[in-house]
Amino acid sequence: MKENQILEELKRGNDEVLEKIYLDYKKPFFNFAKKFNINNEEITDIYQDVILAFIENIKTGKLVRFDSTIKTYLFSIGKHVIYNKIKKENKLQIVDSFKESDFNKEKEYEILFLQELSDKQQLLKKSFDLLGEKCQQILTLFYFRGFNLEEITTHLGYYHKDVVKSQKSRCLKSLKDKMI
Repeated sequence: MKENQILEELKRGNDEVLEKIYLDYKKPFFNFAKKFNINNEEITDIYQDVILAFIENIKTGKLVRFDSTIKTYLFSIGKHVIYNKIKKENKLQIVDSFKESDFNKEKEYEILFLQELSDKQQLLKKSFDLLGEKCQQILTLFYFRGFNLEEITTHLGYYHKDVVKSQKSRCLKSLKDKMI
C-alpha cells in the first residue's frame, strides 16, 4: 500500500493500518532516538507522542497527503519532540545551577558550552562575548534563564519593561551584526 492510500485508511480510522505503522517504525525510531542519549522509557514516551501527533495531524486535516515517506514524517515529528525535550532539560539545568545572588558568568559558560560546538555556535559565543555586560545579562536572562520582560525589569532594576524590551531588541540586533 502506498503512503497516500495508507493516509486514507487512517482517515477512515483503520486501526490495523495504524498498528502496522506503529510496529514497523518503532525499532528504527528507537535506534534513531538512542543517538541523543535518551533512555528506553523516555524513547517509548516520545514515540507514543509522535504517533499521537501523527494521528492528530491526520484528524485535524493538517496532514492531507505525504510529500515524503511515512518514516520521514514520523522521524521529523520525533526529532522536534526530542530537540524540545533536550532544550527544556538544558534550560532547567542552567536555571537550577544558579541562585539569584550568585550570577557567575564563567560557571554559566561552562554549563552552556560543555559540549563540542559547531562553527556557527562558536561564532555565536565569540559574538556574544563582544557584547557589553548589560546586553549579555539581558540576553542571558531572557534566552537561557527563561525570564520574561517583567522579571528582567525587576531583576536588573529598570523602571519599565518597555525599556528592557527595546534594550533586548538592540542587543539582539548588535549580536546578529557581530555574527556577519
